[in-house]
Amino acid sequence: MTNTASDITIRPLAGPEELGLFQQLSYVLDHEVADDLATGRRVPRWMWVAVRDGRVLARLAWWAAQHGDAPHSLDFFDVDDGLPAAERRAIGLRLLETATAAVVPAGTPRPEYGRFVPGDWREDPAAREAVETRLNILTASGATPLVERLRLEWRPGTPLAEPSGHLTFRPATDRAELLDLMTLVVEGSLDAHTREELRTMAPRESAELMYEEEFASYGSPRAWWRIAELPDGGGPVGFVIPARNNYNAIIAYIGVLPAHRGHGHIDSILAEGTRILAAQDVPRIRAATDLPNVPMANAFTRAGYVVFERAINMIWK
Repeated sequence: MTNTASDITIRPLAGPEELGLFQQLSYVLDHEVADDLATGRRVPRWMWVAVRDGRVLARLAWWAAQHGDAPHSLDFFDVDDGLPAAERRAIGLRLLETATAAVVPAGTPRPEYGRFVPGDWREDPAAREAVETRLNILTASGATPLVERLRLEWRPGTPLAEPSGHLTFRPATDRAELLDLMTLVVEGSLDAHTREELRTMAPRESAELMYEEEFASYGSPRAWWRIAELPDGGGPVGFVIPARNNYNAIIAYIGVLPAHRGHGHIDSILAEGTRILAAQDVPRIRAATDLPNVPMANAFTRAGYVVFERAINMIWK
């Protein structure tokens, strides 16, 4: 499909051979796109550009967790920051609406938008203008803010906490046990995505969705997953899911059961997950938490994780 008005053409990529055209604009995920295309996590018909005289003025792309899935998120949306503000807005909005109409079936929810931004984006005038330009265009299309998240990283050489002895750890028995614990954690979650899901589904449904869409897709060993328990048969306190996704070693999920919150157990559980991944000689461990979730952010800081960037998520309701 090609949409042309005046001297601007809006269209999807003709194929992987146009990756160079797509990358006339830049974003922190550019280095992943070639592999995503090769593995089917992206397809050219989900990657759109607005072009004038061979120059890309705006671009966007959707991503899926694995080959054959429907688009899961809109994770590229860029405009040429050298254009006048009004032109950036007009071209960006036209590209967004044209591409969405072609890619997202009518009547189905639009995939969430996610953008990685510098950790100090509000203090840097140039970064702030670039971020706000994109968010304002998304807002004009009907999107609303969901959450801003801290993206964190543990790096080799950072001290690892020794086991405190206050908790014992064992692998998760099976899917059912983990889902039972996740359901309890979900009910009191501070996570914005989870809270949004709970507007339309029960805690068990939210836990099952998270398991199937995220945990089940990891190729890393499930033997890494840990249940934290009180010594001497005191029962489960929480759990941690260390894993590898398609890009990094990650703390995929961590939770403390409501009855055991406020006792400092999160530090021991996070340390256990970090030790498991560090033992694999990984170059980094990534994690994320919502900006308003101050207790979790503080736990990551105590464990030696540093904020290397932030993420902003928007949704269409």
